[in-house]
Amino acid sequence: MTSQPTQKTAGPAEPAAGGHGLQAGLKNRHLSMIAIGGVIGAGLFVGSSSGIATAGPGILLSYALVGTLVVLVMRMLGEMSAANPTSGSFSAHADRALGSWAGFSIGWLYWFFWVVVLAVEATAGAVILEGWIPSVPQWAWALIVMLVLTATNLVSVGSYGEFEFWFAGIKVVAIAAFIVIGGLAVFGLLPGVDSEQAGLSNLTEHGGFLPNGPGAILTGVLLVVFSFMGSEIATLAAGESENPQQAVTKATNSIIWRVAVFYLGSIFVVVALLPWDSKSIADDGSYVAALNSLGIPHAGQIMNFIVLTSVLSCLNSGLYTASRMAFSLGQRGDAPKSFARTTGKGVPRTAILVSVVFGFVAVFFNYKFPDSVFLFLVNSSGAVALFVWLVICFSQLRMRKIIKAEAPEKLVVKMWLYPYLTWATAALIVFVLGYMLTDTEHDGRKTVLLSLLVAALVLAVAFIKQKVRGGHRPAAGVEAAAASDVPRDEVKTG
Repeated sequence: MTSQPTQKTAGPAEPAAGGHGLQAGLKNRHLSMIAIGGVIGAGLFVGSSSGIATAGPGILLSYALVGTLVVLVMRMLGEMSAANPTSGSFSAHADRALGSWAGFSIGWLYWFFWVVVLAVEATAGAVILEGWIPSVPQWAWALIVMLVLTATNLVSVGSYGEFEFWFAGIKVVAIAAFIVIGGLAVFGLLPGVDSEQAGLSNLTEHGGFLPNGPGAILTGVLLVVFSFMGSEIATLAAGESENPQQAVTKATNSIIWRVAVFYLGSIFVVVALLPWDSKSIADDGSYVAALNSLGIPHAGQIMNFIVLTSVLSCLNSGLYTASRMAFSLGQRGDAPKSFARTTGKGVPRTAILVSVVFGFVAVFFNYKFPDSVFLFLVNSSGAVALFVWLVICFSQLRMRKIIKAEAPEKLVVKMWLYPYLTWATAALIVFVLGYMLTDTEHDGRKTVLLSLLVAALVLAVAFIKQKVRGGHRPAAGVEAAAASDVPRDEVKTG
């Protein structure tokens, strides 16, 4: 007979196997900036020009559609994470709500996604740095960047938080300044700037608001959806904050204005400052072209600095996120137990080192086999964001009932119009995945098929692992472990 353990809320000081457990090293200001900056990826600055070229001013609708999707998914994740803050976030929730196969699969897929991102961002940062100091080869810059950020993550969670505070702060200040200055120019209120082509007329002229037809909105969705990945990082980091429940609640409630201001606000300024079909957008990139149109000197170098900051922020958070997911998998018995060991400062050293080693391997593939092995890695991890969001939807459908039955007072954040809006969100995600299968021009079909292949392999491992265990786990003990960051083998059964 299985004993019923006492339900606990995750705390940062929960002990891990062979260590002291994660510690509350993140301050409130760290969590606030992680939440704000986490939604601003380098993809916003780099990838928006292709979306504008595809959908014209209608790209605003693409961003609004994906932004709404992110807000809804984050609301569901916020509901579960505010009730049970944990370093495993949606993976731990899926483990409890859907079964160990779900937690195992989505946790490892998410980890895989971020170690590939490490390689992508390290290479992007190296390209910029080599342009500034060409005497240092690109591969050396990638190595330096990875080593420095690995060191900061190994010191303490507080050092990660401090670096991310300033990286995210620069992004936030830069994009806020861009919106204010660009907005003043659009409405003719910026003194000393002669920009005849700026104005709201750019939204309707040059072929209209949807120059390439309504279908371009969905194509735009495919191009911009992946730039939103990272909004969930705050729920993983909350487990190492001073007040996890408050941190999750605040991050969840602020997601609407973060998406509205940073994504919709900045893209609106770009398409209002310049005609969407302006050659400069295609040649220089959307934000550089917009800055150049205002006569701001050295616009390209200014944007390179901002993009580099975004790249470093993404690298810093990517390494943190991958290591914490590996830590959570180790706690739940879905990864080697060494992943769940922490240093005296609460740092999961093994989980960090393993993640960065795979990141280095991916960087090597990028330089040695860019058009074969690395391209496969990028495409096969490309749809993971949508898989994660879909699992969050199904987990929340089940977890709402569990939380209401066990501790209804923990429902401090609630998904709107449950369960109807949850089902509608899941249907929208499935629709986007289905639409990607029809996209051959932007490799959407290849991305989904390869990502499904990798997901199928991980699922097969999950089911084999479950069968080897005998297909029997003490349900109550597992649920308590998943919810409280306590390793499964520390939950007593009898």
